[in-house]
Amino acid sequence: MFQDVLDFLMKFGPWGLFIHSFFDAVIFPIPAFFLQVSLSMLHPSTALWLATYGFIGCLLGTPIGYLIGKLLGKSVLYKILKKEWIDAATERFQKNGEAAILVGSFTPIPFKVFTILSGCLNFPLWRLMAYAAIGRATKFYVVGTLFYLYGNAAEGMVKNVSLYIFIIAVPLLLLGVYWNRRRKRKRNEVIQSETETEKPVLESKIPDQQTPSA
Repeated sequence: MFQDVLDFLMKFGPWGLFIHSFFDAVIFPIPAFFLQVSLSMLHPSTALWLATYGFIGCLLGTPIGYLIGKLLGKSVLYKILKKEWIDAATERFQKNGEAAILVGSFTPIPFKVFTILSGCLNFPLWRLMAYAAIGRATKFYVVGTLFYLYGNAAEGMVKNVSLYIFIIAVPLLLLGVYWNRRRKRKRNEVIQSETETEKPVLESKIPDQQTPSA
């Protein structure tokens, strides 16, 4: 059945990938990666345009998946996806939501798991959109660039593209997340320290209230 859906979407070219990517972030269990590869093999010269259609479709579908999680919770995930995928994604989210989204952009776990989980766990939507944009853009455009440069010879390269991106890009992205969080923590510590220093000074300037004599 899913192959029939993919064959149907292929007839629409870039718009088929746009639709697939949109629903990949919402409910469709087959990653848009497979349709992107199939279409890129047919027209390697348009591979970067295909990546753009897929990327935009994914971003537009992300808040819809978030809303589903917000309203329906994880029950909808258990009906359409493997329990181990959901449990693995939930564990990652509870440890570090930002890292989970970045890593989830490259793993075989369908991306909708992370959009819906974000809504379930009240993860800020703007942060989901930001990290989804980074992660999904990386994967879509790496695949698109390989086909654009190497044509159909890139088919063998993209089979392990998720692994390569995971090994190279994810550590760099996670390092950026760690550095940003550390910078914010230090800034908060400085603000707190300055507040504690100023507090005794302010208290010393307040005149003592003398109780009036009877």
